[in-house]
Amino acid sequence: MEPHLVSYTRRELIAYFLRLGTVGFGGPPALVSAMHRDLVMERQWVSEEDYREGLALAQLAPGPLAAQLAIYIGYIHYGVAGATFTGLAFVLPSFAMVLGVSWAYVEFNGLPWMQAIFYGIGAAVIGIIAIGTHKLALKTVSKDALSWILFTVSALATVIAEQEILWLVLLSGGIYWLVKTRGPIRSDSGSSYAPLLLQLFALPSDSILWQLALFFMKAGAFVFGSGLAIVPFLYGGVVKEYGWLSEQQFLDAVAVAMITPGPVVITVAFIGYLVAGFSGACVAAIATFLPCYLFTVLPAPYFKRWGKHPGVKAIVDGITIAAVGAIGGAVIVLGRRQLVDLPAFLIALTSLGLLYRYKKLSELYLIGGAALVGLLLRYIA
Repeated sequence: MEPHLVSYTRRELIAYFLRLGTVGFGGPPALVSAMHRDLVMERQWVSEEDYREGLALAQLAPGPLAAQLAIYIGYIHYGVAGATFTGLAFVLPSFAMVLGVSWAYVEFNGLPWMQAIFYGIGAAVIGIIAIGTHKLALKTVSKDALSWILFTVSALATVIAEQEILWLVLLSGGIYWLVKTRGPIRSDSGSSYAPLLLQLFALPSDSILWQLALFFMKAGAFVFGSGLAIVPFLYGGVVKEYGWLSEQQFLDAVAVAMITPGPVVITVAFIGYLVAGFSGACVAAIATFLPCYLFTVLPAPYFKRWGKHPGVKAIVDGITIAAVGAIGGAVIVLGRRQLVDLPAFLIALTSLGLLYRYKKLSELYLIGGAALVGLLLRYIA
């Protein structure tokens, strides 16, 4: 579709993702749900089919789920330029915030107030994610029994394994295709850039910045699942293998990612800052997001070309159903970790109830109120 036939301008799309990157809390489940609610259901800038294709591609490729979906949405009507600008608009606000928090962390020897704020925000986010996942499931999961079986299996598997299971997502696509259609699927092979990445990984590590670049490029290129999936990989590298951070510093890095809006994987900037200052933060962020950008933009033309084929569409639908199921399971996993006592449970329940009752209520107000409640409970109660 040509840009002049589109109901929105590239500037409007960039402005939307700039705002989402600035106020979008809750990690991949909440951000993916927000894009569907805002761009598909309310503004109708993106079709349901295009959204599903983007979610399926983001699910199949390594890297942060929400960032890849944002990049694909930018590509739909405005090509590589749209993908580039929407990706930057989505990531830069949280990157700037993380830089600010990193500076304060170093200057003031830690952030004792961080856990108090995270306590309140984390609880509210569970309610936000839950209501978003409910709406997304009702919209994307068909009414037939097979769809709900695949959704339920994916959700339960995510709860049990406490992580997204890629092979199960792919299997869901195959099962849905087998049941819905048996037509052949044609495919074109795109240019491969894996050898280039492998050559980069083999370069000599002459400086700490090179070490950071190569490590975080591996993280962006080979870790599948949502932004939360990268945390175990980062822990093994920055704490165990390289010893760049202590255990407490790494936990603080994860907390920083959770209390700032935008993609959770932006925690890499905090880690890079602690290791090598501003340069380290920039190198870590660029190295992590570059593979995810390439893994989205390079296959995008083929997804758009063949996405309407009945066989491909059936696979995409099956993958999307499993992906939404995994998001639903992630709500339970995150809830078990975050809702550790009665006040946290009540904050989450209140957030869910308010969002269900008041459809237009801004999540930003809930986040701000929850942060204040967290501070009050920690320092006054």
